[in-house]
Amino acid sequence: MKALVKRYPRRGIWFEEVPMPEVGVNDVLIKVTKAAICGTDMHMYKWDEWSQKHCTPPYIQGHEFVGRVVEVGAGVRNISVGERVTAEGHIVCGHCRNCRRGMAHVCENSLSVGIFGKDGAFAEYVSIPESNIVKLRDEIPDDFAAIMDPFGNATHTALAFPLLGEDVLITGAGLIGTMAAGICRFAGAKNIVVTDLNPLRLDIAKKMGATRCVDGSKGETVQQAMDELGIHGFDVGLEMSGAPAAFNDMIAHMYKGSNIAQLGILPSNTQVNWSDIIFNALTIKGITGRRMWETWYQMEQMLLGGLDLSPVITHRFKFDDFQKGFDVMVSGQCGKVLLEW
Repeated sequence: MKALVKRYPRRGIWFEEVPMPEVGVNDVLIKVTKAAICGTDMHMYKWDEWSQKHCTPPYIQGHEFVGRVVEVGAGVRNISVGERVTAEGHIVCGHCRNCRRGMAHVCENSLSVGIFGKDGAFAEYVSIPESNIVKLRDEIPDDFAAIMDPFGNATHTALAFPLLGEDVLITGAGLIGTMAAGICRFAGAKNIVVTDLNPLRLDIAKKMGATRCVDGSKGETVQQAMDELGIHGFDVGLEMSGAPAAFNDMIAHMYKGSNIAQLGILPSNTQVNWSDIIFNALTIKGITGRRMWETWYQMEQMLLGGLDLSPVITHRFKFDDFQKGFDVMVSGQCGKVLLEW
């Protein structure tokens, strides 16, 4: 089969002919219809410091996808050939303390599809354990199904704290930040302020439901937005940027006793005035992955309830034109990029 392989420990990704994946007794073989390029794929494409630490080529990249089941292992009981599915990308052990107390998203022994430990979905076919398969309702289109993995990150982050009637600050208008704006609007937030340096992505955030976008490239500030909207301090902060300046700006504009959900990966040398956190009684909650399986249920219900993700999808390419997809991702002049077979 054809696949996009991280063949060498350097910048790039390679389109190759590779063997079909093995289908174990509890596995499901899926013919991939569409896959999406994610921020993690770009880390690996660029072969940055994070990738060098966590990834060991060669392996097939890709963990955001939708497809049809074409084969099931002898032990599979609840999935049938022909069903349209996607999958949770974290393959967990089911036996560690976290798995057994309902926190499988922080399993001690997890593998990550298309990142480490398991070949991914930038391929014509992918093999996934039945326990990770998510069946899809007919009402959920393929484009949305292909990005349910990052939609789950956005959902997990946005719903970390109650939103109804609250003023929300989102730092970072990447895919997850813009989807989080839509979730906050869907969940009844009062004001949603989104900050970034990229006008195109801020425009997507506006389409997704942001009340006010703050374009730092034009010298706009969070305080200006607060003054316009009559906000004295934000009740909920969703930090999606991984930028120290944005993180500190968020801390400076939170209401006393408020909450921050931290998904953006900050540099190890990030400095913060801890007194602002301590004396303002701020709560900072680290977010990783999706809660298995409550986040998936919440995603499905929001999509069935009318939440529209179409503004975040800006480009579609055939897999043969994968380089165009990665190039536009590098440029930053895009939302979500889909690759189609």
